[in-house]
Amino acid sequence: MKKAIENNAKVLAIFAVACTAMVSLVSLGTKDRIERQQQKQLLDTLHQVIAKEQSNNDLYNDCQLISDADLLGSEQMQTAYVARVNDSATTVALTTIAPNGYNGNIELLVAINIDGSLSGVRVLKHKETPGLGDKIETRKDDWILDFNGRFYTEDNALTWAVKKDGGSFDQFTGATITPRAVVQAVKNAQIYFAKHKQQLLSVQPSCHGEINDPA
Repeated sequence: MKKAIENNAKVLAIFAVACTAMVSLVSLGTKDRIERQQQKQLLDTLHQVIAKEQSNNDLYNDCQLISDADLLGSEQMQTAYVARVNDSATTVALTTIAPNGYNGNIELLVAINIDGSLSGVRVLKHKETPGLGDKIETRKDDWILDFNGRFYTEDNALTWAVKKDGGSFDQFTGATITPRAVVQAVKNAQIYFAKHKQQLLSVQPSCHGEINDPA
């Protein structure tokens, strides 16, 4: 009886080890696919805010980690992607966070041309209310396209607010907090770019090592 119990225990142990190994292998395979999909989605978004003629470099890998809790909305490291044409920088796309959305953080990609004008802005991730705050997504509304071509200066600082606050950006009916947060974050990203422009354009790529362009 005792021997039978021991044998059963060994069988169960072997089965547990085999199952654990199988789960680990599946997890590794899934993780790789998820990472590749995330890379592709990010690259697709980068190409939405940076015109094709503005880049002929390896845009996904020409990047660096940046940090500024005040201007980039988080203690976490953010990423700056540099678009170049024949080694000459044309546009820098910064990931940044609007920390004061209605339902928390709104993750953004803000692309700024070398002359300081905005090339484009897109939302990467958010938890805003469907039907109200989610109008920051291009598939829901074209509101975020209003940033295209704008630029921030000290002279026009007061216009960088929603109309309810005396600025020039529309708010959403029944949802002012979300667009207010996005406008503030985009303004701050431009201030960060102006302060760190030379560093952003001169530092060698160093954000995620040797990862192939997933395009």
